[in-house]
Amino acid sequence: MDPEWNDSQPIYRQIRDRVVAMVLDGLLKEGDPLPSVRAVATESRVNPLTVMKAYQQLADDGLVEKRRGLGMFVTTDARERLLAGEREKFLAERWPEIRATIERLGLTRELLGVIPFKTRGEG
Repeated sequence: MDPEWNDSQPIYRQIRDRVVAMVLDGLLKEGDPLPSVRAVATESRVNPLTVMKAYQQLADDGLVEKRRGLGMFVTTDARERLLAGEREKFLAERWPEIRATIERLGLTRELLGVIPFKTRGEG
């Protein structure tokens, strides 16, 4: 994990968001173990309690599960749940502004249709 932090939100939240991004990007798949608290704390130069708080939040959200003596693992439906939540958040928070910009600029479906979009799985 990148040890660069921003001041806009707590570090534990940034760690949580980075794990979420790894799941969404397919870097962590269902059943995969999360990096150990100690490894993330050392690599990121943060207190292990900060990492534990991030991991606990992921567990509280049902995205990871604790396996006694083994660590934390991505749950079976984590990616699907995250995708649904992120889509809903995008449509509620970001899409209205994007749509307004499209309308303000007079962009048409035809023009937008010629913009190449990279789909999942394309290199």
